[in-house]
Amino acid sequence: MPKLLIFLLAATTTSVFFINFCNFVFDCGCTWLWAGAAEHCNIHHRAAKACPWCKLSFPGQLGVWLTMVVPQAWISFWPFQWSWFFRLAVALAAFPLAGSVTALFTGIWTGYWKF
Repeated sequence: MPKLLIFLLAATTTSVFFINFCNFVFDCGCTWLWAGAAEHCNIHHRAAKACPWCKLSFPGQLGVWLTMVVPQAWISFWPFQWSWFFRLAVALAAFPLAGSVTALFTGIWTGYWKF
């Protein structure tokens, strides 16, 4: 399988499930892109803490998305001697791993979570 196809599969998966991951991590109310997306996010409720990803402007949200997609690109195109299956699996795993690190950073930085 060509490396470009591996990257496109991984980045597409990230793009489709990005908002669901947001809800998984922040429990903000976001849902599937085709079922309302951020329509029910807590950013629309004054009494609730605002989801740190959803309250970002488009450039900020793009930056968060890139923190997940750039590692996928690196894994997809780096000249490791990996089988296509292993490369795809690692590229797909980069989404929740990099997303968790980004979520932890933004959640603490914005005060969404306090430890």
